[in-house]
Amino acid sequence: MPHEPQPHTLDAEAVRTWSSLALAALGRAREDIDAINVYPVADADTGTNLYLTAESADRALDAAFGHGSADVSDATARPSLSEAVRAYAHGALIGARGNSGTILAQLLRGVADVLGAEPEGRGPGPLLAQALTRAAEEAYQAVAHPVEGTMLTVAGAAARAGEAVGSAAGTAADVARAAYDGARAALAETPGQLAALGRAGVVDAGGCGLVAVLGALWQALSGQEPEREPVRGRAVSVPRAPEPCAEEQGGPAYEVIYLLEATEAAVGALRARLDGLGDSLVVVGGDGLWNVHVHVDDPGAAVEAGVVAGRPYRIRITHFGDERRRGRGERAQRAVVAVVPGEGLAGLCAEAGATTVLARPGEVPAAAELADAIRRAHAREVVLLPGGADWRAAAGAAAEQARADGVRVAVIPTRSAVQGLAALAVHDPEGSFDEDVVAMTAAAGATRYAELAVAERQSFTSAGICQAGDVLGLIDGDVAVIGAGLAQTAEAVLERMLGSGGELVTLVLGPEVPDALAEHLEAYVQHGHLAVDTVTYRGGRYSAPLLIGVE
Repeated sequence: MPHEPQPHTLDAEAVRTWSSLALAALGRAREDIDAINVYPVADADTGTNLYLTAESADRALDAAFGHGSADVSDATARPSLSEAVRAYAHGALIGARGNSGTILAQLLRGVADVLGAEPEGRGPGPLLAQALTRAAEEAYQAVAHPVEGTMLTVAGAAARAGEAVGSAAGTAADVARAAYDGARAALAETPGQLAALGRAGVVDAGGCGLVAVLGALWQALSGQEPEREPVRGRAVSVPRAPEPCAEEQGGPAYEVIYLLEATEAAVGALRARLDGLGDSLVVVGGDGLWNVHVHVDDPGAAVEAGVVAGRPYRIRITHFGDERRRGRGERAQRAVVAVVPGEGLAGLCAEAGATTVLARPGEVPAAAELADAIRRAHAREVVLLPGGADWRAAAGAAAEQARADGVRVAVIPTRSAVQGLAALAVHDPEGSFDEDVVAMTAAAGATRYAELAVAERQSFTSAGICQAGDVLGLIDGDVAVIGAGLAQTAEAVLERMLGSGGELVTLVLGPEVPDALAEHLEAYVQHGHLAVDTVTYRGGRYSAPLLIGVE
């Protein structure tokens, strides 16, 4: 709950109050901001993305305060201003959603870069003004191709207004008020700067959210609550600028977001690579951790570029077909959400129209992560493919959450990614929900699955004793073959699986498996089973060395 309005000095408690008030303000305005979201993609989620980003930042800040358990009257129990702003910015970075949330995360990082240093000799007002200026500068630098009339414009205007007051030795509250007023004035001008906004008769959605955040900052420092203002929407006729900026027409089909552990030099090369793949590129962060956001037609290539640069994780791929329907106020009738163990598989399923959740080795996706994926699918009916026996409990919990929100959800008990691929292949979004679920369940159940793994130690298995380094062939979850190499073990596994018949073999190669192995196994299958077809995919990072499906 937001703190009671009361003035604060520029300290850790002020940051905590700011965070609480900003989250509340974005919560109140979320649906209205979603409704005016027309640029760069009319996907009606800017308010939601800003709220979720602020929520992640607030959780991180709460953790810095000891989950609220610390006695705030004891100064030694509270974090310093530096610790608070850095926690706030870090929480936004790791939880940033969408274009607007990613930019907000970088704005908060810019504030933290200045306030976190706690330089001596400057009063709170000038210091805050400098922080807002740094925030705007870093946000502009993070966006590959800045466009005026957007959230960036509003941030720049806020910084200039705050700097004018800060240079005159104003208080921190004075600077925050000036920044808030400057942002509001700039927001009102955005429809004349961007043709998409002018045609729709709306202000920029991201800028609208930033005004709410700056209003919360002023309230935290002054104790005065900003007047509630309606979100400026289509009821207001706005004149067009003579030469408005260009905007996306149609645009790429996918949004790709991931966290990335990488060096700054590697991120520089990544920016160039992603800029050639798509648009709406925003890369924020620093100190080895980055949040990457881009719109592309080839999501697999965007993720692979991250693999080249460093270690990507928390990968989210969203198809804009459903997002654009949401921007028109429509909800898709049916969608598929798939949990997959590899970026390549995530891209493959996304291209088939599924919303994906990446599962990493040894980790079980949280029910909240799956519930968020169901929300992003934005459909009345959702088919959930958990992709592994260990993930079914989380899938069931997420399904219950979604049902409470009025979404009809069916969980198909897939135990392997290849069963999920088989289910996706027969998915019929135009048929009845029950018939679609039955067909997908039957396809998954008719697919035998196998996985090749390397033994880490000597142990007893259902196929005998294995030694460290042996290749294990697991069929339907049980060790069936122990071999000395991938090719030999894969041949033995295929022979056993095809012994009971089959029409199609699916091979999913791990990141370090050469293409030559796939070619060898395809020839092996064709030689012994002329009527059996073979398809091969790349699983990408986190995928097992080899997955095999037989239908």
